[in-house]
Amino acid sequence: MAATKFDIEDLKRRMAGAISVLKQELGGLRTGRASANLVEPIQVEAYGTHMPLNQLASVSVPEPRLLAVQVWDKASVAAVEKAIMSANLGLTPATEGQVIRLRVPELTQDRRKELVKVAHKYAEAARVSVRHVRRDGMDLLKKMEKDENLGKDDHERMGEQVQKATDANIADIDQLLTAKEKEILTV
Repeated sequence: MAATKFDIEDLKRRMAGAISVLKQELGGLRTGRASANLVEPIQVEAYGTHMPLNQLASVSVPEPRLLAVQVWDKASVAAVEKAIMSANLGLTPATEGQVIRLRVPELTQDRRKELVKVAHKYAEAARVSVRHVRRDGMDLLKKMEKDENLGKDDHERMGEQVQKATDANIADIDQLLTAKEKEILTV
């Protein structure tokens, strides 16, 4: 039977993956300020397939509450405009040639509270992902000790490393959530 190997760096990398997904999700939450991240997840039906918006256009932020989407191919302008409308982001496109302008409206207090709830949901999903990675690591350590590939002292020492990595990543998630919450609620 092949010996199972414990790799703390692999666990840390998987935990960091959960945090990068959280950063991307939080970046997509509209806060009343224009950000290119708002339109990043939009998929456009063009050239007979679904493509990310960033493969058809460049997005810039010329003003704090305005996005400019410069579509590269004139034939794709209508498809990009349609995709923005159907993404339900609350943005209304104004097209001028190959440039689509998106004005970001003010957020109401109720909408801000809804966005905070969504941010909390994203953060909890990230925490759950980190805890799953922790569980996988702890299960592997138990298995290795049971199979006599690992002593009790090593099991405890490595278990502490897994817990430290988990605690650090959960703290990072909480910090990201707090920052996003502040950004959303700040008028």
